[in-house]
Amino acid sequence: MSEAFDHLTGEPAPKRPQSTSRVTVVTVEDGKRRRHGDRVATEEPMEIRVEGPGMEQRNVAVTMRTPGNDFELAVGFCVSERVVAHPHDIASVAYCLSGDAPQEYNVVTVTTRTPVDLEVHRRAFVSNASCGLCGKTTLDQVEAACDPIEAPLRVSRSVLIALPDRLRAQQAVFDATGGVHAAASFSADGELQCLREDIGRHNALDKVIGWAALARRVPLSEAVLLVSGRMSFEIVQKAAMAGIPVIGAVSAPSSLAVQTAARLGITVVGFLRGDHFNIYSHPERVDLAG
Repeated sequence: MSEAFDHLTGEPAPKRPQSTSRVTVVTVEDGKRRRHGDRVATEEPMEIRVEGPGMEQRNVAVTMRTPGNDFELAVGFCVSERVVAHPHDIASVAYCLSGDAPQEYNVVTVTTRTPVDLEVHRRAFVSNASCGLCGKTTLDQVEAACDPIEAPLRVSRSVLIALPDRLRAQQAVFDATGGVHAAASFSADGELQCLREDIGRHNALDKVIGWAALARRVPLSEAVLLVSGRMSFEIVQKAAMAGIPVIGAVSAPSSLAVQTAARLGITVVGFLRGDHFNIYSHPERVDLAG
C-alpha cells in the first residue's frame, strides 16, 4: 500500500489511529512458550478543545481513549459534563488543524453557537476529581444540573434478560482484544440503537451520548442503557444528563450510583446474568410479567 502524504507540506500524513494495535506476545501453556502476534486495545490521549463566539479556543479535557468515534466522544463529553447547556448549542466538531501542519487525529475541537464559561467548568472538573469531595456534595451538584427523569418508559423482564447477549454479540473490538468496555442504547422492545466500545467505560457512554446528540435524539427518554461492567456514579451521572430513564449492567452498581439514581428518577438494574437481575431503584419501570 502506498504511503499517504499531506497535500500542503508534502510530508507523510499522520495515520489515523486504529482501535486495535498489533503486538508480539509469548504465550505459556503446559510449560511451553509460543511466540506469536496478537492484538490489544489501542489507548491514546485525546484532547478536547472548545471555542465559541467571543472566546478563544481552550482545552477542556484530555482523556485516554480507544480511537474511533472521536467526534461522538468529544460531543458526548461536552453534553454529559454540561460544558454546553444543550446539544443544539454545538455548531460543529472537527479534528484540530494547526496552521499548515498535518491534521492531528488526537485533538478534537467542538465549536459552540454560544459562549461557554470554561473557568466554571474547569473548577467543577477539579472538584469532581478531588478525593475529599463528599457524596452529598456530589449528588447536590448533579441534582442541580439536571431535572429528575419522569419518563413513562417501561421495559419487560424478557427484554432485559436478552440485552447482555445482544450487547456481547456486537462487541467487535472486545472480540479482537478482550480489553474494552461497551455501552449500548436499546429501545424498550430491545432493538439495538447504538453500541460503542472504549478502554474507558465512561468514554464508551460518552460516545453513545455523542451519537444521540449529533442525531438530535437527546434526551434519550425512550432508551434503555446497558453497560458491560460495573455501574459507577459517573455512569449514572452521565446517563442523567442525557435523560436516560433505565440503566442495566452485567455487574454491580456502587452505593453512590444507587443513591444518585434514586434521587434522579432512574431505574438501575444490576447483575443482569441469565434469568437473574437485581433492581436497585425505581422498580416500577420493570414489567415482570412481560
